[in-house]
Amino acid sequence: MRRRQSILLAAAILVVAPAVSAQTGAGISEKERAAAVEYLTTMRDQVVKESSTLTEAQWNFKPGPDRWSVGEVVHHLALAENLLFDLQQKQMSGAAATPEQLASAKGKDDMVRKVVPDRTKKFQAPEPLQPANDAKLSGQKAILAAFQERRTKTIDYASKTKDDLRAKVGDSPIGALDGYQWLLFLGGHSERHLAQLREVKADPKFPKASH
Repeated sequence: MRRRQSILLAAAILVVAPAVSAQTGAGISEKERAAAVEYLTTMRDQVVKESSTLTEAQWNFKPGPDRWSVGEVVHHLALAENLLFDLQQKQMSGAAATPEQLASAKGKDDMVRKVVPDRTKKFQAPEPLQPANDAKLSGQKAILAAFQERRTKTIDYASKTKDDLRAKVGDSPIGALDGYQWLLFLGGHSERHLAQLREVKADPKFPKASH
């Protein structure tokens, strides 16, 4: 009888173990953490790839008086990274979400990754995030470095945090989001503006690279 009980107990442990090991201690699974880190990293690398080798004329080219240049797009991303990450951090330091708030954010991961990058709906950036209003950051090298540094900070947090990312919920431009969904929002924001950056480069009047 004891031997049978031991076998059953061992079997139960084997069944439970994968579920336990799949958790990160941050309220998300290892798969979810890896997905967020990959998204944030991929978007950072693509923005840098698309803009770091541009000439000064290409960096500053504007398709129209009311359109941003590549340089302004990346400048905006650098400014927004700080603001959005700070909002996420403020939320994570606040009170635990109510059951109603948790319900309002539940199941929105895919929605965030779909809606935020969608450029069929255009929005005006808040004044603090408009490049023309920031005199502290200037020059292609400095702007790119700032974006990379700030995004790397976000990635480092996403890869290492033990904060319960599902336990705190706050408002966002697309409704209630938990801490994990805010990280996806950051990735989606850079994906959105990566598309904008590519639109600028696809303009027929975009300067040709000098040889």
